[in-house]
This record gives sequence, C-alpha cells and structure tokens, in this order.
Amino acid sequence: MAIKKNEEVNKPKLKDYQIIIAPFITEKSANVGGKDYSGVVLKVDRRASKLDVKEAVEKIFKVEVAGVRTCNYIGKLKKSGRSSGRRAAYKKAYVNLKPGFEMNIFEGL
Repeated sequence: MAIKKNEEVNKPKLKDYQIIIAPFITEKSANVGGKDYSGVVLKVDRRASKLDVKEAVEKIFKVEVAGVRTCNYIGKLKKSGRSSGRRAAYKKAYVNLKPGFEMNIFEGL
C-alpha cells in the first residue's frame, strides 16, 4: 500500500517524560545566550519534533516556551586497539522561555 502525498502517517505519540531525556549540564549550556538568556539546553528523544519538545517542557516545568531550536548529532566513531565502535547519536534542544519564566536546573550543583 503506497502512501499518497496528502495522507498522514500514523506514528505512535511519545509521552512527555519520554521526550525529555536529561538537561545538558556544561559550562557552555549554562552560559549560552548571555546573561539575559532565559532558556535551557536539553537532551531529547531523536524522534521528537520541535512542537513535541515545546509541549513537553510547558507541561512538565509549567513554563511558557517562546521557541525551540534542535540539533541532531551523529555518534563519533571510536577505536580501541583492533575493535571499533560508535557513540550513541542524540538530539539536543535549545529551549527559549518567554519573559518572566525561568527553569533553574543548575541551582544546587
């Protein structure tokens, strides 16, 4: 059965806690965008779209999201002696929050 252009493919919907995997806790992610940046960098499921990430962040953290930017990263090839392998691929999301909202995931670290 061929899929026509205008037909939608029924994909299984990811749950909110499946979309957000972990925050990126690095110096760069803590300071990205400067002092006035009200956002956070998250590791998300590779199948999640920007709209999925936005809805999950709004529902879990109870904040309003202004925008989401995503980056797909391919795992690096790693060698150790004769054997070789590959690091896992992942997706990173830069989430900008609307003025007046903040997510303090770096407090207490």
